[in-house]
Amino acid sequence: MAAVVLHLSTDFIGTLERRFYDFASTSTSRQPSDRIAVIAIDDQSIANLGRWPWPRDIHAKLIDTLAAAKAKTIVHTAFFFEPQVDPGLVFIRKMKAALDAPADGAAANESVVKLIAEAETALDTDAKLATSLQNAGNVLIPSVFTLGEPQGRPDNPLPSYALKSALDDANGFSIPAVRGQQPIESVGNAAAGIGHLNQFPDVDGAVRLEPLLVNYYGKAVPSMALLAAFKSLNLSPADVKLNPGDSVQIGKLKVKTDEAALMLPQFYKGRDGKPAFAVDSFYDVLTGKIPASKYADKIVIIGATAAGVGVQFPVPGNAALSPAETIAHITSSILSEHFIVQPSWGVWISLLAFLVVVVYVVAGLPRLSAATAAAVTLGLFVALLVVEFGLLSAAATWLKLVFPATVLVLGHLALTTKRFLVTEAGKVKADEESAETNRMMGLALQGQGQLDMAFDRFRRVPLAEAVMGNLYSLALDFERKRQFNKAEAVYEHMAAFDKNYKDIQTKLSRAKNLSETVILGGGGGHPGGTMLLDGGAVEKPMLGRYQVEKELGKGAMGVVYLGKDPKIGRVVAIKTMALSQEFAGEELTDARERFFREAETAGRLQHQNIVTIFDAGEEHDLAYIAMEFLKGRDLVEFCKGDNLLPVPLVLSLVARVAEALAYAHKQSVVHRDIKPANIMYERETDTVKVTDFGIARITDSSKTKTGLVLGTPSFMSPEQLAGKKVDGRSDLYSLGVMLFQLLTGVLPFRGDSMAELMFKIANEEAPDIRVVRPDLPVSLANVVALSLSKRPELRYQDGDQFATDLREAIGGLDSSRAAMARPALAVAAGAEEKTQAFVAANPKAQSNFDQTVAQPATGAPGPTAAGADTDIQI
Repeated sequence: MAAVVLHLSTDFIGTLERRFYDFASTSTSRQPSDRIAVIAIDDQSIANLGRWPWPRDIHAKLIDTLAAAKAKTIVHTAFFFEPQVDPGLVFIRKMKAALDAPADGAAANESVVKLIAEAETALDTDAKLATSLQNAGNVLIPSVFTLGEPQGRPDNPLPSYALKSALDDANGFSIPAVRGQQPIESVGNAAAGIGHLNQFPDVDGAVRLEPLLVNYYGKAVPSMALLAAFKSLNLSPADVKLNPGDSVQIGKLKVKTDEAALMLPQFYKGRDGKPAFAVDSFYDVLTGKIPASKYADKIVIIGATAAGVGVQFPVPGNAALSPAETIAHITSSILSEHFIVQPSWGVWISLLAFLVVVVYVVAGLPRLSAATAAAVTLGLFVALLVVEFGLLSAAATWLKLVFPATVLVLGHLALTTKRFLVTEAGKVKADEESAETNRMMGLALQGQGQLDMAFDRFRRVPLAEAVMGNLYSLALDFERKRQFNKAEAVYEHMAAFDKNYKDIQTKLSRAKNLSETVILGGGGGHPGGTMLLDGGAVEKPMLGRYQVEKELGKGAMGVVYLGKDPKIGRVVAIKTMALSQEFAGEELTDARERFFREAETAGRLQHQNIVTIFDAGEEHDLAYIAMEFLKGRDLVEFCKGDNLLPVPLVLSLVARVAEALAYAHKQSVVHRDIKPANIMYERETDTVKVTDFGIARITDSSKTKTGLVLGTPSFMSPEQLAGKKVDGRSDLYSLGVMLFQLLTGVLPFRGDSMAELMFKIANEEAPDIRVVRPDLPVSLANVVALSLSKRPELRYQDGDQFATDLREAIGGLDSSRAAMARPALAVAAGAEEKTQAFVAANPKAQSNFDQTVAQPATGAPGPTAAGADTDIQI
């Protein structure tokens, strides 16, 4: 709307359109006619021949010279509206009259009379000019008219010598005029034709249109260019046919015009720094410096270019052009049919383009992302201008598309600005609400004893006095649980904001000194605890043959410690579980047997992408598994929208995990809890490892006890949620969910409650990943869809095939080509048609719908991440 108002109330868009027309119409390969020459009444000529206006015998002399050289047509643009009478001529004529009358009967002196007659002839330059025009027979001279709509009859009709060049125009196919100025009778009678010299400037003063005809009370007077064109073809006004509203036909030439006989001529661009038409000096031609033979059989246009004499006009491709040069361009356009056409259907094309732009801005643009919208807008903008430029420069057809292009740009800018303002306002409000929400959630989690998750929430809140108090309280809770390394992390976080807050420096120093403290087992006085010896030395506890160095974190099955085998110096990660606190009697015996059986099964797995199990045992009321210590971190931190890994790296990691699962499944080992928290990755060496094999099946489902980990609901397959017997294909489904989250930062299924989440996993098709990441290729979307099929027989049957398809997808990304989907992927095509509307929420604001008492497993120190990776407790 703003663009339309701007267009109607100002000439801004019109100016842009005209400037673009000037540029495009002159960017053409058309060449001017070589039959046209220009002779200029320039500064040099005036300096040598005297001030303007010159005696008309000077014009006569040049005309005689050109006529002798057999110029085809001479167009003289100087006005001869008033007689040019030398003051001496009046006295000569009086003397002649006195001598012709007898005085005192004396006879006139014959010699004096003859001398006076010669003087009269020499001083009558109008007669000399008329004689030269008469002798040449091909000189055209101008008239000029005052344009306007006649209200009555003319003051003076066209003289007979002007009527010789005029055409009958009963249909008004011309520009009307109310008054006119004609050459003096003697000169007009001698001229070969009289054309009008009216220009038709645009609103910006530039000349782009040529009025081929001026209507003077029913008589159409041709322009000098039109008159020169048909005279040079040896045609008369009778050979000119008017086609009202369409064209002016000169013999076989058909010049397209609008309904007022206005023509859009071609203005030619100069070449190599030279003008399109060479301009010769009047003086040089008159004195013979330029031989007159140069103009044989040419249309010669004579006009003023000197400062203060000639009026110059801006035209397309030239900031200042004299009337003579302008006539040269227009005459060449007529003779070469180099005019530019505005087709009658052009207005409908312009309107259609405008409507398309409006629909795009109103309906399409708001639905696109910022990057896609910018690309589409730029494409449409360039397309509109390229079409107009191409038609003008190559086909001499003018479609006005600058207006819809301007509407497109203004609409895009307006919508982008609105989006920015709304987004910024919403962001400020959301940040305030999110900060308070996270603080309250942190307090709630702290009250439940889930200190790691509480710290994770507090870290999302901008540091201020209120949250500093909450963090101080949290650090004290960590100290009470003798988790001094975590208390140290809280104090360091606080010190970054205010290192002088309360006694934080003392607390921080104490936490660092005690960060190695480890308590094993459930008995407070059990020797499994760290002992402080005399002199400050430390005796660390043992688990089997392993010396426990420090606590790394709490996992789904218990506490994870950093350990060391003193005999061989091997550093290990020790995962523990207090079975005696979870089971009793026969259940404890059965759970212990199953624990060691599963540990033994996992220990048989020897694969470069599966963490190695070294040992298993039970001590200090703890069952433990000693395994390879990994320096990297789990993939949880790379599941957030603002910290995603590059797509090729994600596909490479998941492909290696799929191969590890394929190996395990061939050994009849099913993981049952594939999720980002159980995949370790070290960036420095690009190493990926699957952890916790067999841990999810320590006990039968029929003998579960509250608090026993069975899996993570967001990553469970439909058959696993239904309690059915699962095989390796269930792991591959979980791996597909993890792939979806690593690529997008969100989970494929979400719910406000556990029941809603489980219902969606069991009954709804997974959404197309391109709804969240439209930049991903179709081939990769098909791989994800196939891995997330509801029915096990329709998804990947083994990890090797999954890995192969992922690596093909990587190749498709590297070569920037869409990967060809193999026949097996056709099964997944139906998932695209059933994809539900999916809105990706901000990961930082997502609800902790999977949150339970147990914490997610992690092999790295520090607080664990809350959210989608939380284990379900039954």
